[in-house]
Amino acid sequence: MIYVQFDNTHFRRDNPNVPSDLEQMPHLLNFITGNGVLMSNDHTVLISHTATGILTSLTGVYPDRMGQPVSNSFRYFKTDGTTRTGVSFAYWTVPLFDPAGSTTDTTPEMINENGKIAPAPWVPFTRAGCDFGAVATANTILENTAIDIPTVFGSGSPEAIEVAGDGGAAGTQSFADFVGIGVHCAKSSSLCSAANHSRPDLLTDEPGGYTGFNGLFGAKYVNPVIKPSGSMTDLNGNVIQDATGHVGFPGFDGMEATVSLAWVAQMQEAGIPITYAYISDAHDGHGTSGNIHFAYGPGEAGYTQQLQDYDLAFQKFFDRLAADGIDNRNTLFVFTVDEGDHFAGDPPTPAVAMA
Repeated sequence: MIYVQFDNTHFRRDNPNVPSDLEQMPHLLNFITGNGVLMSNDHTVLISHTATGILTSLTGVYPDRMGQPVSNSFRYFKTDGTTRTGVSFAYWTVPLFDPAGSTTDTTPEMINENGKIAPAPWVPFTRAGCDFGAVATANTILENTAIDIPTVFGSGSPEAIEVAGDGGAAGTQSFADFVGIGVHCAKSSSLCSAANHSRPDLLTDEPGGYTGFNGLFGAKYVNPVIKPSGSMTDLNGNVIQDATGHVGFPGFDGMEATVSLAWVAQMQEAGIPITYAYISDAHDGHGTSGNIHFAYGPGEAGYTQQLQDYDLAFQKFFDRLAADGIDNRNTLFVFTVDEGDHFAGDPPTPAVAMA
């Protein structure tokens, strides 16, 4: 199974005179319509934002039942009655994530209606004996180094020491090493061995129990397992790195189609049968960690070019999988999107011709 989660990619046109996102990615659109069903009657959950939309798709429940009805940040009450900011992006099992520092609120980040951690999306697959590869997919991987590292690796671990050494923010080597990429393993899987730096995949509130499972967290540990021959490269053969040259995860803004789909293909080729991946939206010019990003309007040159690049990436992706014998005859492909927003900009001032 290959599950691809787009960030804000549109089937309908935002401007009647400009082809929609999917119209400008014919290799993807034709793959969907030629091999399956395109459902365009999709309605976003509220609040319509990245974390809430993606986590609703992953859990199959409305956000009041998985802890993130307001995102990508929210206010929470401290015990003294004051409020602080929490952030939606954090690993599945962590307590509430406050990026400003410690908090007295240890409520689960992914809290359900019973006050427990919401059921995790990889569990049905790993229980069935299938490894589950996660590529930048919200909260199924480490999202930050502040609370996720001590939760998964421990506060005195070598990983925590590495984070302390460079600060762990986006654009550092520790961020590239540990954030964004992961594998949740079946019990019998050899991928998640101690030699491969696996950690216990702890889900203490999982219905029916979940013990004896392990996971790999971070490109530093996943990449050597899925590609022992060398550094991970995108579909164009470029070494995947952030804007300042740190090899590994390039940041969530850097998960363009050529990057995200390369990890999916590599995981599938390494024998990981279930892969969930996130692709950055095409209507932002954002690049990799450390770059300033901005929004494009329909038909703007950078937007059009980015969609052409995405379309080419999908062509290479489908061709590569086909050469591996992975296609619609033996694999379920799912493509979906969060938010479902729309362009709300005004005509440019002064008026200029759109490319």
